[in-house]
Amino acid sequence: MATVELTTENFDEVVGGSDIVLVDFWAEWCGPCRAFGPTFEAASETHEDLVFGKVDTEAQQELAATFGIRSIPTLMIVREGVVLFAQPGALPANALDSLIQQARDVNMEEVHAQVSQAQQG
Repeated sequence: MATVELTTENFDEVVGGSDIVLVDFWAEWCGPCRAFGPTFEAASETHEDLVFGKVDTEAQQELAATFGIRSIPTLMIVREGVVLFAQPGALPANALDSLIQQARDVNMEEVHAQVSQAQQG
């Protein structure tokens, strides 16, 4: 699956309607972003069951601000509406694959229970 361009208009629909979503916050002028782009694209073709989205932080400044993006590239992994990972920096392919596997392995029943408990307390 090719990457999806995420905007303020489609972000909630795309991220909320998918099990696992990887989001790449990037900008055209950013050298490390351009270096990470092909790695991100290749992973999207390897992991076709996941959604890979890109947020152009120049065009979508409001969306970047909502998530407190201060450095790019920043990779965020959202599973079942919960942000499991958000960290700046370009990753090599093996590290990205490892992160994807870790996101797949998370026990989401436990995560949702913890989120629910935190919201109540």
